[in-house]
Amino acid sequence: MIYPKIPLAQTVIQLCEAKGIKHIILSPGSRNAPLTIGFTNNAYFKCYSIVDERCAAFFALGIAQQLQEPTAVVCTSGSALLNYYPAIAEAFYSNIPLVVLSADRPKHLIGVGDGQTINQKNVFENHILYSTNLKLDLKETDGEIEEELPIFKNIENKLENLLGLKQGIQEFNELEINKAINVSVLKQGPVHINIPFDEPLYETVDELYVNPKVIEVDSPFIGIEPSVFDACIESWNASSKKMILVGVNYPNQINEEWLNVLAKDESIVVFTETTSNLHHDSFFPSIDQIIAPLTIEEQQDLQPDILITFGGLIVSKKIKILLRKYKPNQHWHIDKNKANDTFFSLKHHIKSTPNQFFEAFFLKVPNAIKSNYKSTWSSVKAKRIHKHQDYINQIPFSDFVVFNSLLKSIPNNYTLQVSNSSAIRYTQLFSLNNTLKVFCNRGTSGIDGSTSTAIGSAVVNTKPTLLITGDLSFLYDSNALWNNHLPKSFRIIVINNQGGGIFRILPGHKNTENFDTYFETNHNYTAEHLCKMYNFKYECVSNGNELDETLQSFYVKGDQPKLLEVFTPKEVNDEVLLNYFKFIK
Repeated sequence: MIYPKIPLAQTVIQLCEAKGIKHIILSPGSRNAPLTIGFTNNAYFKCYSIVDERCAAFFALGIAQQLQEPTAVVCTSGSALLNYYPAIAEAFYSNIPLVVLSADRPKHLIGVGDGQTINQKNVFENHILYSTNLKLDLKETDGEIEEELPIFKNIENKLENLLGLKQGIQEFNELEINKAINVSVLKQGPVHINIPFDEPLYETVDELYVNPKVIEVDSPFIGIEPSVFDACIESWNASSKKMILVGVNYPNQINEEWLNVLAKDESIVVFTETTSNLHHDSFFPSIDQIIAPLTIEEQQDLQPDILITFGGLIVSKKIKILLRKYKPNQHWHIDKNKANDTFFSLKHHIKSTPNQFFEAFFLKVPNAIKSNYKSTWSSVKAKRIHKHQDYINQIPFSDFVVFNSLLKSIPNNYTLQVSNSSAIRYTQLFSLNNTLKVFCNRGTSGIDGSTSTAIGSAVVNTKPTLLITGDLSFLYDSNALWNNHLPKSFRIIVINNQGGGIFRILPGHKNTENFDTYFETNHNYTAEHLCKMYNFKYECVSNGNELDETLQSFYVKGDQPKLLEVFTPKEVNDEVLLNYFKFIK
């Protein structure tokens, strides 16, 4: 086998393999050549070459999101590393294990005007779980020893000191690499390993010089503090209005047994989102559909005594506003690592998994408490669903009509990736096929990497993947299609309303030159030429009949990925959506 000659590169690669980091996303460069050589010549690793580092990092995030295990990105020194930042921030807030391996110049070449050099040390310090700067391997020529360590200039027995120092550096590097990867595994988030390499960079050997120590992940005991547990039971038994609000949640994470227990209790309403991946006939999806039309009195009636949350961040802005205005008496958040005080009423951070908590908790609480809390809101839900369908039957072709049609068209067992802004908010208003697995980058809610994430997701999925995205999000991340790893089953639907349609829904002066240019950012671009360049089969529609007809064959297997572009009237879309909430009231 071919190995990089540099011991530090050998150490990084061996520890990545030992810790099961199989997927390696590489961007071209010279300083990272020792890592590229090592990863690509080892049959254990699945390597991907992606030129654009921003796309590469989101692509890696999509893989890690699906596999729920660390995925590595590897880049050269300089500004290449900074392009990882959007995906790192998303991984940080979405609890996705991403391992950043950045090559760097030796310390003595930083800050002296050397090319392709920036201050890489701790560059992600505000959005990283762990950051380490490894130490440069030392060489045995006197000049290099003195250059790196001037303190040796007047010391005898330099070779003996050098051997001891080399051993110390090797031990430090092994410890730090182990620690960084273990943190990513244990806490589920991004870590940064900065790796200095000196030239020559491309030399190889046919045997390993080092045998790094592997430090296993030491998982701490997860348990509920008895005092917190007892306090929760006491509050629960005294409350007749309990709300459970589920954020981003990976499919099949919650045992069916606990879903049924929650569904049977008349004192509990369970609000779920598209990204919650939880389904029960008694639950309340489409949160905004339920609460947007509420009167002040109804909002007060919905105010819970206890709010329990688990999962990631919440999409619905309306539920956040409501629960901040009418705060629960207590908010409990269930998560092993962290709890956000989203509603400014956090009482307990229950450091457990939902399954562990519910298993212990429901053994201690009595049968469901008598309450009309759930029945009241079930009645509201039924009325909203009826009015929702009435509204669809009378509105013109628009974004609303498009989402209604395309969400119904998705075949069973697809993975659905949804971009941010309007796309995820429209999706929230509709019931989805329960076999779908739904994902969206809600950590930072940015549009910058939705397509790249979806492609990474598609590459490691055994089931087909569909991305639903807006035109700005798609164009923003169009370099994502510069990817040689796309499966033929991958599908994209672009809703093209010629700009940032969400801004027409928000308060502001619409239909002015200032608004059109700086907010909505009007454009006349389409995806057609990008599809030709990147070998996608391209189709487009601009009315309901064309859409329904095209969707019938869109998911059929073919010899290339497909993209469907749906053109909608921007002057109509916002009025249709705003009138929707008035109508269903």
